[in-house]
Amino acid sequence: MTGTFFIDLEKWERREHYRFFAAMDYPHFNICANLDLTAFNRFRQERNLPFFSTLLYLSSRAANQVKEFRYRIRGEQVIEHETVSPAITVLGDDGTFGYATIEYDREAVTFLERAAETIAQAKANPTIAENPNRDDVIYYTSIPWISFTAFTHPISLPADSIPRISWGKYFAAGDRILLPYSVQVHHGLADGLHVGKHFTLLQSLLDRPAENFSGP
Repeated sequence: MTGTFFIDLEKWERREHYRFFAAMDYPHFNICANLDLTAFNRFRQERNLPFFSTLLYLSSRAANQVKEFRYRIRGEQVIEHETVSPAITVLGDDGTFGYATIEYDREAVTFLERAAETIAQAKANPTIAENPNRDDVIYYTSIPWISFTAFTHPISLPADSIPRISWGKYFAAGDRILLPYSVQVHHGLADGLHVGKHFTLLQSLLDRPAENFSGP
């Protein structure tokens, strides 16, 4: 796990918001919007890069730049992780899925190599067992068969504080390629402002992939 830092709740500017929403049975909220993949998809095809892992890299990179996506609740405390990694669903040959975690790396080549190895291992040995002691992750899933307009995740109560990110089937809109993208977060730790910041950062990476992607 990465380094963690404890938040001083009495000095934290979000303390009232945190306590208000943390007391709710279901404190999560979800925002769905379309991302523009036009430049990204052209770049990815020219480089022969895998769609899922390359998008996952850029999404994880954008998420790590928003500190609110790295906050977690542990008991009565709030911590901030130095880095968070994507925990993904991997579709098996039999139509079921398993969970796997790809350790995040700022370097795209390293991340994509890890992703390929991790996904291959998950396909060979699928499991839905999760590490209950690990919260330095963001849950990711993709639904490439549906261009959805809303998304809901199953959550055990009391709710955890791990963000959930999903995307669906991309589609053409005139001369653009759009992708439905969903972000779910704990409202005690993040607001619409922070989700919006993530969307903006990710869209910037997608718009200038040659400039922002450190791949081969």
